Amino acid sequence: MEKERELIVQYGKKLISSGLTTGTGGNLSIFNKEQGYLAITPSGIDYFKMLPEDVVIMDLNGKVVDGLLKPSSEYEMHAIVYRTRDDVAAMVHTHALYSTTISCLRWELPAVDYLVAHAGGKNIRCAEYATYGTKELAENAVKAMVGRKAVLLANHGINVVGQTLDEAFAITEQLEFCARLFWQAKSIGEPVILSDEEMEMMVERFKGYGQVKKI
Repeated sequence: MEKERELIVQYGKKLISSGLTTGTGGNLSIFNKEQGYLAITPSGIDYFKMLPEDVVIMDLNGKVVDGLLKPSSEYEMHAIVYRTRDDVAAMVHTHALYSTTISCLRWELPAVDYLVAHAGGKNIRCAEYATYGTKELAENAVKAMVGRKAVLLANHGINVVGQTLDEAFAITEQLEFCARLFWQAKSIGEPVILSDEEMEMMVERFKGYGQVKKI
C-alpha cells in the first residue's frame, strides 16, 4: 500500500499548512477495499517528519499488518466506518478550530451556508461525548454520521469521510469554512438558516459537482 502511505504523508502536511489542526492532532486513513486493509497515521508523530514507512497498515479488527510504529489511538473510529459503510474509503479527523468550537457547545452545524450540503444533508450532527480512543466514541460518531459525510465530536473535533482522501480533505475545508461563518454570524446576530428544501436541492446538485472522469 505504498500509494496510500504516500498520500497520507502528503495530506498530513496539508492538515497543518491549511490550519485544520495543530501539532500532532488529528489523524488520516485510507481503506483499500481489495486488500481489506487500511493505512492510518501513527500516533503522536510530527506530520512534517512522517515518512511513508511510518504509516501503519492494519486490518479492520485491529491487527497491525505492516509498520513498526504504534497506530493512531483513534484507529477504531476509522475502522468502524469502513466496517459499516461501503460508500467511503477515506477519513479525515481533525481538531479544526471553528468546527471544534461548535462541538464544545454540543450544537449541530446548521445550514448557515449552502456549502454545508457537501456533508450530504441539511446539517452536521454532533455525536455524544466519549473519551478519545474508545470504542464508545467510535460508535457514537458513526451513529451520528448516518446519511452524512461528516460528524462533529462533542468537545473534540470533526470527522469527514469520502471516496478518496482528496474528497474527504476538500469537504473538511468547506465545512470548517461554514463553521467559521456560523461562529462569526452568531457573534453579531442570529444567522438565517437555509430551508430543508433548499438544502435537499443542494445535496443533489453536489452529486454532479466537479469534473466527470472520462473512461
